[in-house]
Amino acid sequence: PRIKTNRERSIPHNLKWCEDTGRISNFAKAAGLMEGKFEGIYFNDSDVYKVLEGVSYALAQQPDPVLEKEADRIIGLIAAAQRPDGYLNTYYTLTGLDKRWTNLPVMHELYCSGHLFEAAVAHHRATGKSNFLDVAVKLANHIDSIFGPGKKYGVPGHEEIELALVKLFEVTGEKRYFELAKFFIDERGNTTHRQSYGPYCQDHMPVRQQSEIVGHAVRAMYLYSGVADVAAYTGDAELMTAMDRIWKDVTLRKMYITGGIGARHEGEAFGDAYELPNESAYCETCAAIGLVFWAYRLGLMLGDAQYADVLERTLYNGVLSGVAVDGEHFFYVNPLASGGNHHRQPFFGCACCPTNVVRLIPSVPGYIYAVRPAEGERGAELFVNLYVGSEAKIALEPDNMVAIGQETRYPWEGRIVLSVSPQVEKEWTLRLRIPAWCHDASVSVNDGAPVQVDMSKLDRGYYLLRRTWKQGDRVILELAMPVERMEAHPK
Repeated sequence: PRIKTNRERSIPHNLKWCEDTGRISNFAKAAGLMEGKFEGIYFNDSDVYKVLEGVSYALAQQPDPVLEKEADRIIGLIAAAQRPDGYLNTYYTLTGLDKRWTNLPVMHELYCSGHLFEAAVAHHRATGKSNFLDVAVKLANHIDSIFGPGKKYGVPGHEEIELALVKLFEVTGEKRYFELAKFFIDERGNTTHRQSYGPYCQDHMPVRQQSEIVGHAVRAMYLYSGVADVAAYTGDAELMTAMDRIWKDVTLRKMYITGGIGARHEGEAFGDAYELPNESAYCETCAAIGLVFWAYRLGLMLGDAQYADVLERTLYNGVLSGVAVDGEHFFYVNPLASGGNHHRQPFFGCACCPTNVVRLIPSVPGYIYAVRPAEGERGAELFVNLYVGSEAKIALEPDNMVAIGQETRYPWEGRIVLSVSPQVEKEWTLRLRIPAWCHDASVSVNDGAPVQVDMSKLDRGYYLLRRTWKQGDRVILELAMPVERMEAHPK
């Protein structure tokens, strides 16, 4: 229902606001297709890109010729606004190109570029078209010509391009984009060639030395998502151990029960350990979405259910609070208590949150399952990370497409019925996540008797079902859900 509401209400609503506030016409102006000055905040291009990313995920699930045509119209304006050398930013195009790349800590050019890359990759994967991807490649080539070893040694004040360059590398195979992502991560906190932007931008020390989460919450989440992506490809042990230290600081000392993060209004930032007030909680919707991104990547990298636990908690509480059931009203700030004077709004001058919700919700199907290919004697493994009523087809192995379905009222009830139908009868492992909050669970296969799950024998939070799977197999997972009283840490 949430995905349907997002498609039918949130996407049109956000497109209209982007149109009415001049965000889309900025591209037409930059392209010389209409007269006028730049409208809005200097990073407004990013909102258009995020909505287009959401549109792409919606098109991947359900073709919609009208929506696709509208996306192509906007992509046409974006392409027309691109400079011959590949540069693309409507603010600088309309206010003075001589100033471009001169104020990296503040002006968000690289941040906007990252959101364009993410949108273009999603659009290409959803439609197979390259009209948007071509713009992204041209812009990435331009940025690569400006930044890097022996060139400009800047980093973005607002991280985002790091994870986006990895996505662009994955879809194009162009190694330069991965190297550029790695450069931006290695350069953060390095003052050999430039001045530090300080802890607000996580630029106070090299990432490999960081142990504590500091500064602007959204920036931190986007940075560490990119770090996890790079570490997953390089196997960089220093980056991995840094991620572990920072993860523990966030989840054990600086995260609300909702998965909300960033307690302070000042700087939209993390506070001290256990500084988690209720009424004055900031908990920006974008920060919760960033935590979903980071948790997802760490889960993929390490195959540990603790990351999916945090992802799920945050998705259902810290993120969903950010959008009303009507799909057309949004929270930027998500306090845990209110005297009745805090209400959702149709849009914001700084509209990062509504447009972020619009791209996250239709991407949720991609978070439900994960695959680990067979290695040595160990067969392939299919991870079930989220319990969501759904149907999917998953390429478990090149010759084995598995149709898998879930029937469940989760999270309202703890009964999940999984139907598993592989293309070929073969032995492999189904990994069922047993949430950390669950202390009593049972599993039955086909018409067999339920087996009590021994919580002390879970493998990194997963219950393993290894067997020869065949068409029409059924697994029933029962998760006990008694109401539990939670108490805050005494600090």
